[in-house]
Amino acid sequence: MNCILHSSRVAMFVLSALLVPLAASAQEAQEAHQAQQAPLADLTGAFNGWRHSGLTNEGERFVAAYPRPPVDRGSQRFRTLIEGQLKHVDKHARKPPTLVVNGNPTPLYTDDDGRFARPWAFGAGSNSIEIVSADGSKHQRMQFYEADTSKPQAKLRAIVTWDDPHAQVDLHVITPDGLHAFFANPTLEDGSGFDVDSVDGAGPGIFSSAAPEHGTWLFFLNYWGNFDSTGYNFDSAAHDRDVITARLTLVFNENTPDERRETMVVPLRKIGDLQLVKSERL
Repeated sequence: MNCILHSSRVAMFVLSALLVPLAASAQEAQEAHQAQQAPLADLTGAFNGWRHSGLTNEGERFVAAYPRPPVDRGSQRFRTLIEGQLKHVDKHARKPPTLVVNGNPTPLYTDDDGRFARPWAFGAGSNSIEIVSADGSKHQRMQFYEADTSKPQAKLRAIVTWDDPHAQVDLHVITPDGLHAFFANPTLEDGSGFDVDSVDGAGPGIFSSAAPEHGTWLFFLNYWGNFDSTGYNFDSAAHDRDVITARLTLVFNENTPDERRETMVVPLRKIGDLQLVKSERL
């Protein structure tokens, strides 16, 4: 009996000894879980669609953004602004967090305090915004429904983003009847054009058409130049990356059961590079 009691006491002692690190591990796990669930950023809220930012043309007054108020050369209506502030900025991270809008990823560059602003054009229906931490371990997602029926639904969207905050990449679109949309001619006679043409940071440039003409559409990307706090320049060493990775995504019938998308990744190595990225027959 004494042996049995002694064994029981030993067992209880061993169990107690084990419970201490287990409790500590459980607390650490809970804290890690809470940290995992904590939001990455404070985002401006959306009610029945993201608020309209008032972005119009380059000469107007804009909301503060990175690295300065955004220069947006798009001229279509309904452009909006995704803005917020990261709760933690890792200045030593090898890459920035990622902003994913309706499945379209782009680097999320911010100012030193983590503030950011990114122009976008949301279609009617369900839209999503996601922020992914630089190491990919944390995600913050927001989904909302855009019910503004006055917005024409884009049957074709072309979206360009890139991964150098000091480079300027331009999208050129040639329609089947020869119309040419680019930064100096943002809207076309057929009603299509650039909703957004942001030249700050990683873009985006967003071309939309509610009634795309049948025929062959051509999509070019041009590494136009660089810019910094002094303005635009053509200094070949003024960018951050030796090879800029541009991403062109074509979205057909956005936010419908028939949505289809194609994504092309293009390397751009020197100022003046002009590449035909996609020839699409509709």
